[in-house]
Amino acid sequence: MVRFFIKRISYGVLVLFGVVTVVFLLFHALPGDPVSLIAGQRSDISTRQSITKELGLDRPLHIQFLRYINDLSVISVHKKIKENKDKYEYKELFNYGDQVIVLKWPYMRRSFQTNKKVTEIIYDNMDDTLWLAFAAMVIASVLGISFGIIAALNQNTFLDHLLISVSVFGISIPSFVSAIVIAMTFGYYLSDFTGLNLTGQLWVNDPIRGRELQLHNLILPAVTLGIRPLAIIVQLTRSSMLEVLSLDYIRTAYAKGLNAYRVVLKHALKNSLNPVITAVSGWLASLMAGAFFVEYIFDWKGLGFTTIKAVQSLDFPVVMGVTIFVATIFVIINIFVDLLYAAIDPRIRLS
Repeated sequence: MVRFFIKRISYGVLVLFGVVTVVFLLFHALPGDPVSLIAGQRSDISTRQSITKELGLDRPLHIQFLRYINDLSVISVHKKIKENKDKYEYKELFNYGDQVIVLKWPYMRRSFQTNKKVTEIIYDNMDDTLWLAFAAMVIASVLGISFGIIAALNQNTFLDHLLISVSVFGISIPSFVSAIVIAMTFGYYLSDFTGLNLTGQLWVNDPIRGRELQLHNLILPAVTLGIRPLAIIVQLTRSSMLEVLSLDYIRTAYAKGLNAYRVVLKHALKNSLNPVITAVSGWLASLMAGAFFVEYIFDWKGLGFTTIKAVQSLDFPVVMGVTIFVATIFVIINIFVDLLYAAIDPRIRLS
């Protein structure tokens, strides 16, 4: 188990290194002058030179890349000066001359527009995106597994064909298209009947009652974001259930007189969940990235909304930081799911 875990961690680090490399190269390939974005078009030469030196733009490309990796690394090496201590807020581990090996949080630079740390921007906007992705995944999982079981138990009937047709349609329609249709239909034209808003936040600050939770504002964006994973989970659950229901031990369970409810839920469903877990785990991380346009359309102030605003204003550190953060979530969830497989299916041996 330990060997397997270390191996998966190593693969994850390689994946993150590839993501960081691509993001860094794109940063230097995209148009725009970071110095002008920070200092303004009419800044003096000394200010521009100071910013250029601070960002390391006066160094060769490979030196800039190594410096960026050093900033992102939890254990890194820095020159032992007060400016670095204040900048990185690190804890010293070892001293080596005028250099120091430190332990710190990843430093993703500062926003070009607000001069705020990218890690702080991610932390401030992460909660709303996580709630949105989690709600969408819960909706997709509960409805997807339920519809998949119903379709499998009614194979080749009208209900089965209807559920499969709807799921194919759900996979085919892009999220930004369904977001516009759902927002306009249920949040605008039918808002008097549904009581739902076209836009809104999970938490609303009321001058009298203070901070209030508004769960109804979560419904439309969560349903919109959950349509695609729901459609995939329906098909995966259906096909896996049909395969398991045809096995000998299921027929034996029926022959022993067990009722259909117990056979389906206790015996068949548990052994058909592996592909569903794979889909759920992959989609949970994907929903954080796929939430960008959904958040923008519903004016949901999360990571997606912040990233699109950063793209529009060429705020590259924010875009780079969010991309790396989402990639890290992907890696962590995939490792967790690999470990979860062994707990659910005893046939799987990690060795």
